Formats: sequence, structure tokens, C-alpha cells
Amino acid sequence: MLLMRTDPFRDIDHLTQRLLGEASRPATMPIDAYRDGDVFVVHFDLPGVHADSIDLEVERNVLTVTAERPDTVHDREGVVVAERPTGTFSRQLFLGETLETGAIRADYTDGVLTLRIPVAEQAKPRKISISRGDGQPRSIKS
Repeated sequence: MLLMRTDPFRDIDHLTQRLLGEASRPATMPIDAYRDGDVFVVHFDLPGVHADSIDLEVERNVLTVTAERPDTVHDREGVVVAERPTGTFSRQLFLGETLETGAIRADYTDGVLTLRIPVAEQAKPRKISISRGDGQPRSIKS
């Protein structure tokens, strides 16, 4: 398993923030995650975030992404609608043991942070030779 789970309390906290109008925990960012050959790819939506405010940290197999979007509205009395979240965003992913967390590559383009995490060698499919009764080896894919 490549991605074990995400933060289970994220949706509850997000609902609480919307209902109470307060930030009990940092806001989260939506993701897409998938395997592309020998690489596990994760895209984080971070529109309006400056690249220098993004922080990535891996401790054991927990990947933490934090970022900050500044408040662009300076005159709160003139606000008609303010739906875009501001402040600190955070997301934790629990990565499987089959990923090379020491070789993560990160790119931030057009408001999307893309992480590419190589799949560990031991998790890649490989062929295993099987001897037949006649002594001729036969390969199968595992």
C-alpha cells in the first residue's frame, strides 16, 4: 500500500470551522494521489500561496505539508464577500513503507505543489525463475 491514510479528523474540523466561523486547526488543502509507473505522485492545490511559504517535512513515514496564504483584504469594513480561506494550511499523509521518502522531488507550478516519490526497489514487480522438471528455467512475473 502506497498511501496508508490521511488525517481522519480533517473533514470534521473543516465542518466545525465553517459552522463556528473559527479556525480550530489549520485549514487543509485538497490532493490527488496516484501511482505512475515507478513513482507515486501527489498534487496539492495551493492557489495564491507563495512558494517560499511552503514547508515539507518527512519524519519516519509521515509527510507534513504546511503553507500560508496571506489575507489580501486590508479594509475589513468594505468586505462584501470573503470566501477564500487565508492563514496556515496543513496536511499530513501517512506513506507506506514501499516508498523512498528520502528521494522525494517537489515542484510548485501554477498553484499546484507536485511531489514525486519513488517506489522502493523491493515493492517493484519482478520476474522469478521457476525450474521445470526437465531442468529448463521458466520466468514468471511476481
